[in-house]
Amino acid sequence: MMRSLFSGVSGLKNHQTRMDVIGNNISNVNTTGFKSSRTTFADQLSQTLTGASGPTENLGGVNAKQIGLGSSVASIDMIFTDGSVQSTGKNTDLCLSGNGLFVVKRGDQTYYTRDGAFEFDAAGNYVLPGSGLLVQGWMGAAGANGEWEINTNAATTAITIQAGQSMPATMTTKATYSGNLDAENSTGAKITTTVTAYDSQGFKYSVPLIFEKTGTNTWSVTAGTVAGAGSVNITGGSVSFTTVGVQPASTTSSNASITITSGAGTPLNIDLDLSSITQFANESTVHAENDGYTSGTLESISIDSSGIITGVYTNGERRQEAQVAVAQFANSTGLTKTGNSLYQESNNSGSANIKTASALGVAITPSALEMSNVDVANEFADMIITQRGFQSNSKIVTVGDEMLETVINMKR
Repeated sequence: MMRSLFSGVSGLKNHQTRMDVIGNNISNVNTTGFKSSRTTFADQLSQTLTGASGPTENLGGVNAKQIGLGSSVASIDMIFTDGSVQSTGKNTDLCLSGNGLFVVKRGDQTYYTRDGAFEFDAAGNYVLPGSGLLVQGWMGAAGANGEWEINTNAATTAITIQAGQSMPATMTTKATYSGNLDAENSTGAKITTTVTAYDSQGFKYSVPLIFEKTGTNTWSVTAGTVAGAGSVNITGGSVSFTTVGVQPASTTSSNASITITSGAGTPLNIDLDLSSITQFANESTVHAENDGYTSGTLESISIDSSGIITGVYTNGERRQEAQVAVAQFANSTGLTKTGNSLYQESNNSGSANIKTASALGVAITPSALEMSNVDVANEFADMIITQRGFQSNSKIVTVGDEMLETVINMKR
């Protein structure tokens, strides 16, 4: 009888624990990125009254006689399945799908979260606004060759993009021409196309390039007058074509250069790539694409599915400012919850593998948040089962008490 009382009490305690887990799940049914948990039970140590004996020549085997001593909580498991994607329309919100978490920091303390309700603070820091934790990633910078790039092989850092930050002017160094020169034009025909160039201070120049047909399959290239500039010199100004309308593979006449004395006082040297121009009996469509731009101010930002934050500037340029980092664990369910929708590494989670979203095979949905993965219908069903289990165990305690009372009354 005493054993049954203790078994009943253990059942009451364990079902209360299960009810606590269910209550926490339902409480967080609308918590962004919340992962529900479940409780599993196991039987406790059994008391052996008699041991088992094996069969003999004259007698069969006998099983052990054991009495269980109740139940225990075997585990409380986190269910790390994806929640639904909820569109918010806020361009700094991110929804993560798959086995991954965002990385945030407070000083030297690193945390992980599925809550992507991020925004920029007054200092331009990309943060979790409820706690001020800094979102980690990689910042864009000029590489060794001068090209703007994001080095995702470097250590992560806090993402900071200051509102209204400026982009300095970049001098034009190359113009690439493409399109067609009409083969039906007669000798002496001229075609003018204009390319925009910028000097080191961002002054803008419209540079006209004049193509004049000088003979069968040959054109000269000269520069027109550039307003606001000093002298304009061009070298290597000619283009020739084969009988099939393209330039010879070994041609050296398809590259030229222009030197302009700019308003900034610094010579503006522009390499002209003319190698993609064709000559067919069709309308002339020659045009140019150039590098270089004037200075600009950050106007807006956008984030794509790989977590790259792109800045749009008033000069029309777009620049990759940063990329959000994602952490992956061998056992995400082994992470330790620390509150505020944050997790930390544990002895059973494994170490964080921090990479880009695409490298880890996870997906980022911009302007959206991940909803809680709590299934209310399942939780209510589990609540009923837990309630019945609790009631059944309470009956064990009640009946055991009545039996003890009967034994005590035997003395009367």
